[in-house]
Amino acid sequence: MEKWENCVNSGMYVTGVGVGLGSDKSNVRFGSQAAAQIRQILACERLLPGKSGLSPLIVRALVTRKEPNMFRPRNLTTNKKPWNKGKLLGQKHPLSLKQIWSIRHFLKIEDRRRDLALFNLAIDSKLRACDLLSLRVADVSSDGQVNRRATILQQKTHSPVQFEITYRTRSSIEKWIDTAKLSQTQFLFTSRQHASRHLSLRQYSRIVGSWVKRAGLDPTMYGTHSMRRTKATLIYRQTKNIRAVQLLLGHSKLESTVRYLGIEVDDALEMSEKIDV
Repeated sequence: MEKWENCVNSGMYVTGVGVGLGSDKSNVRFGSQAAAQIRQILACERLLPGKSGLSPLIVRALVTRKEPNMFRPRNLTTNKKPWNKGKLLGQKHPLSLKQIWSIRHFLKIEDRRRDLALFNLAIDSKLRACDLLSLRVADVSSDGQVNRRATILQQKTHSPVQFEITYRTRSSIEKWIDTAKLSQTQFLFTSRQHASRHLSLRQYSRIVGSWVKRAGLDPTMYGTHSMRRTKATLIYRQTKNIRAVQLLLGHSKLESTVRYLGIEVDDALEMSEKIDV
């Protein structure tokens, strides 16, 4: 018993033979959860010696169970690169009017009808990427014409949200539907790799990245959330009506809209810039 207690308390190092892991003599370290449970077993043995039925053999069964974080050697190395290494994290910037027209211009010049319809609808709808890509033709059109407004059920909150479709966006969507010969039941933005599926989030992210680079912007500062934030930010800057922006974004709480747009910081900086000392 003293042998096991010393193993757990002194740095939690034991030998492979001690825990019944074979003939490996190398030192292995317990994970924090496994060490805590071993201490509980030892405490039971001290309180009820010979009656608890617990013994160091149970420790062997405990640490050899294939459960996450129960027994995890900590001296292993991995070549896996951290996903956020070298990346600039945080909120993505919204596009300005000049940047919007710049992207629209080269999409028209290059006759990229799907991308133009996707870009215009992403700006107008202010939808999350998952909701935008899941749109079907029937969600935005009826009787061969694109509707002025549409309503969908958000995947994240399961609450309905309504959005407008401006004339420019309606025109680009109609051209894309005619070009792709889409039916009412098909996804609006189908993937070129899978004819029966819509664009994936990764594909959409790459497409947005290509727009940003083509416009001469830093791709680390802009992303798919830039599409959702752009029109909402422009509306707030012109009207200062945060409640209207909340409804348009489909947020259930006003605080979420404030954090999402970074309004407090922007307003504070604007007030500070107006005061000259």
